[in-house]
Amino acid sequence: MRELLNKLLALTTENEVVEFKEAKNQYDKNKLGQYFSALSNEANLKGSEYAWLVMGVKNDKSIVGTTINDTQLNDYKNELAQHSSPRLSFELVTRIEKDGKQVILCKIPSAPQGQPVSWKGHYYGRDGESLGALHDTERDRIKIQNTALDWSAQLVPDATIDDLSKEAIEFARKQYIEKNKKIEAEILKWDDITFLNKAKVCIQSKITRTAILLLGKPESDHFINPAQAKISWILKDKENLEKDYEHFGCPFIISVNEVKNKIRNLKYRYIKDGTLFPDEVDQFDPYIIRESLNNCIAHQDYRLNGKINVVEREDGVLTFTNVGTFIPESVEQVIKSDAPESRYRNPFLSNAMVNLNMIDTTGSGIKRMFNIQRSKFFPLPDYDLTKVKVQLSITGKVLDVNYAKKLAQMPLLTLGEIILLDKVAKGKVIADDEAKELKAKSLIEGRKPNFHISSTVAKATGEKADYIKQRGIDDGYCQKIILEYLNKFGEAKREDFEKVLLDKLPDVLDIQQKKNKIKNNLQSLRKQGLINIKGKIWKMSKLK
Repeated sequence: MRELLNKLLALTTENEVVEFKEAKNQYDKNKLGQYFSALSNEANLKGSEYAWLVMGVKNDKSIVGTTINDTQLNDYKNELAQHSSPRLSFELVTRIEKDGKQVILCKIPSAPQGQPVSWKGHYYGRDGESLGALHDTERDRIKIQNTALDWSAQLVPDATIDDLSKEAIEFARKQYIEKNKKIEAEILKWDDITFLNKAKVCIQSKITRTAILLLGKPESDHFINPAQAKISWILKDKENLEKDYEHFGCPFIISVNEVKNKIRNLKYRYIKDGTLFPDEVDQFDPYIIRESLNNCIAHQDYRLNGKINVVEREDGVLTFTNVGTFIPESVEQVIKSDAPESRYRNPFLSNAMVNLNMIDTTGSGIKRMFNIQRSKFFPLPDYDLTKVKVQLSITGKVLDVNYAKKLAQMPLLTLGEIILLDKVAKGKVIADDEAKELKAKSLIEGRKPNFHISSTVAKATGEKADYIKQRGIDDGYCQKIILEYLNKFGEAKREDFEKVLLDKLPDVLDIQQKKNKIKNNLQSLRKQGLINIKGKIWKMSKLK
């Protein structure tokens, strides 16, 4: 980033994708929004992934420094997300010291394909260094990218309506009527190609890749090679060994129900408070299965030639995997915003699935899945977004009924906070701002990255023993044990202290972190003049 700053400062002048601002101690939010819109749009038009806003530097590139703090930056980011459309904000904010002064580098994402970025309803652009309205021709250039670059919108020249399944088309028509009951009589009069045009599955009576995926005959998948139109269901036993499998292909609009029916989805019984009678529920809620499968289809990166996998384990875990990165900032951000995502990998496909009643555009699908699991006292959905894939695991059983019930019933906890606490309990990394929020509400303790639930939560959920185990002994008690050992035995090596202390340190620390903690406490006692070392042998200080 320091090298990047030097390159930006070496530019002869500002340009369409680089803007310097003095911003000594604040920046007008409305002006910031206008520049954000302009820089994002210009990055798109220039074929650049990003644009840069540099704070603490004048137009002549002399460095004046800035005192804008993190709170102000968070306000700016929130303001941008609230009033830009599609909802975007800085992708990265970096502080760099230059010539003894602080400079802030703000990374602005390029406008998404087909979606020019507006600020409070107005589109902005740049002519060299000058800020102004985005020209209509430039706005149109961005808008037409959607069809030009969207994999799912591409036409299949050699395919005809005969390559689509009659059964799938009729089912699609019924689904379309569900969404448009007021014009049912009119829909029933349309011939198939008119219906497919109206439902935006075809373009001007021509077959698209979306039409093949959703409605194509099983043998039609060759039209989209090397992309795969395949969903694999796999059953594994408790030892993770494969017991059964089946593959499903086009048409996906039919295959979704076939995969859903293949999942055994056993009944789970448990006794709720206040009754002697067991409650019987599906291990996996039908809505969760449907939403997860359709999300895999809508968000699969078909250019990577992978398939969608649904793995059912006999120990009560169901996993959905599709290839491609997770486009939103995070799962937590999706739930927090509770609004439709502004960017889609396959806009044409996603829109067709909305029209055919497969998915909705309210943006509440993921949040609803979390709430369904929460209400059943089942573990929350678990996302793995590494290795260019999205993997969602749903657990269909109660792991710790007392903890789950009490956590779900803590009245002041929001769903977002419960999700973050769930991540902490699983030993997963949480962002700095998330940790700050949880610490401010006394929900977690510890230091990054080794957070654990706080005594407040432990007391409310009955997890006091686990709290002590996670927190471990503090430095004061650790040093007390070291001194007691040396007083009793006279001398010791570090390995001796490790034998005594390792199992008493927090479980959130790995073995090397525990050893480092012991080493640091030994050095602390040495600096206090209480102990000393000769070679590898520790002894009490003679001064002591």
